Parts: sequence; structure tokens; C-alpha cells
Amino acid sequence: MTTGYRGRDADEGGQATARGVHAPAVAVDDLRKRFGSGPDAVTAVDGVSLEVERGSVVGLLGPNGAGKTTLIKSILGMVLPDEGDVRIMGVDVRDAPREAYAHVDAMLEGARNDYWRLTVRENLRYFATVGGVDPDSVAARHERLLDRLNLTEKADEPVRDLSRGMKQKVSLASVLAGGADVVFLDEPTLGLDVASARMLQAEIRRLAAETGLTVILSSHDMGVVETVCDRVVVVADGQVVADDTVDALLQAEGHTLRLTSPGFDADLLAGFRERVDVTGVERLDRGTQVGVTTDTEGLYALMSYLRRHDVALTAVESVDPGLDDVLLSLTDGTEQGGPEA
Repeated sequence: MTTGYRGRDADEGGQATARGVHAPAVAVDDLRKRFGSGPDAVTAVDGVSLEVERGSVVGLLGPNGAGKTTLIKSILGMVLPDEGDVRIMGVDVRDAPREAYAHVDAMLEGARNDYWRLTVRENLRYFATVGGVDPDSVAARHERLLDRLNLTEKADEPVRDLSRGMKQKVSLASVLAGGADVVFLDEPTLGLDVASARMLQAEIRRLAAETGLTVILSSHDMGVVETVCDRVVVVADGQVVADDTVDALLQAEGHTLRLTSPGFDADLLAGFRERVDVTGVERLDRGTQVGVTTDTEGLYALMSYLRRHDVALTAVESVDPGLDDVLLSLTDGTEQGGPEA
């Protein structure tokens, strides 16, 4: 869904921009949303508070049913929250919704984000116009978007005649066509080939760095999140369970190793489990391989334990955790209930 809320360019100095110049791009305070009533009621968003600084790219992650979609729709005004406040570029969405949402555009998964009877170029001009921007004034931006997303040759073809991946590119270009200050992208690389996905990631980073665009991105592709996001917010059971940089979240997982030795027996493995988190045990032709996860102190204790028992290691393999491992750890690896993802 392309919202088309954009109402002015960021440098025009409108009222919302002027009064919110030092405010975060998005500020959410104690947001809550329940669906239903009585014993069957489901709490989709449960007291979420967060801030997104201008010019940053923030990943919003969580398993299906965690509350991500409800949170995004509540921020965008598509779902009315029961409690809490949302401010966009310093403007309270309840006090001045049109002014606040003039700074926002969004592409939501599962929604038709463009008019398929229009050509690619006509879609870009249309969504710029709907947002209050003279399409002629941003024609150079449109041509750059078409070029960077490899859409120039298809620019004058109806969107309905394009492949799924091409339609996804058009949706992204339409979101960026009017020059919104804040964009929400839900699964932006879905349906794209590897080259197109990489090009899109580079374009998101370029726009954030060069124009101050703020991006809130939700994706199940952890590679995309690790590549483009400055920070990650993880939601589970309608609450924020982690909010940090990608590097900090990865480091918090500790050391993950695979140790192999012919000297591992049941007693030794029992000692392992007293000192570290054993993630797996596999019998191999050359011995037994044990997967462990621990912090630095636990690793030292384990090595001292092995030395005391004269255990020789035949292989030590370091396993770097990925963001998907972090997500599973933070959310217990389970999908959660609720009507929204």
C-alpha cells in the first residue's frame, strides 16, 4: 500500500518541519492495541515505546504474530490504538494527522501498491501529485529511481504487464517518488532477484546518507537487515524485547564453537553442560563433535576443564551467529498468537 501522504519537500520549511526540527522522525510512547474483548481478547501491541532518529534505517523484526504489522499500522493511522501517542517529525498524529502524515509514505506487503493500468512513469508522477508535489519538479528524481532500479526500459509500459519482481520495484519507486521524510518498507526485496535486491539495499543506504531519508524496514531476510539497518528493534508478544545496533545484538550472542575430540564421553559432556550451553552433540568417524555457546569467562572455564582431564581437541571451529540466530534466541524460536503479524 503506497499511502501518498507526502505533502511538501523537506526543505520547504513548512510548519511541521519547523516546529519539529529537533524531534525524532518517529516517536512512539506506550502504544497499546487489543483486538476483541473478554477472555478471547488478544493484545497485539503491549506498551511499545521507541524513537527513530532522522536519517536512520531501522529494522523492525519479530516472528509471525509478534505484533509488527499492528504496530506499523497503528503508527500509520490505519489502525486506531487503544492507548499511547505517536509523533512524526515532531507532530502528534492525533492533534494534526494531515500535517504529520504529509511526511510519510509506506509500502506494505500483501497490498496492491500501484495502479496497474498506468505505466511505470505515470505511477511515479501520480503518487508525487497525490502527495502534493509537482511531478515536474521531481522529474530528475524519478529518472534516477528508474535508472537505479533498472526500470527505464519499462517506464512506459503498464504495470500490469510486468513481472512480479518488476512490480515490486515499481512499488518501491512510487514510495520514493514524492520525497517523503519517513518511509515504511515491509518486505521490500520480496520477489527481487539477487542483483536487484542488492541494488535496492544500496539505494536505501544512499538515500539515508545523502538526503536524510528515514526508513523503517520489516523483513524476514536477515541479510537485508544486516546490510542496510543502523539499528534493530525486535518485537515479541507485542513488546520490544531488544533495541540495539546489529553489531551489538550479534556480539550479545557470545562465542559459538564446534569442538571435536575422540575423548568426549558421557561424563565429560555432563561437565560441559555445567559450564556452557551445549547446542548439539554429533558422533563422527573421528570422534564426537560438540556445539557450545558461551561468553568469554565460560570459554576459559571450559578450556581449563578440558585441560584438567587431558582431553585433546582435534578440531575447533568458530561459528559466527547471524541475526536469525539472535532473533530465535530473543523470541524462543516460536511463532506467537494474534491476528496480525
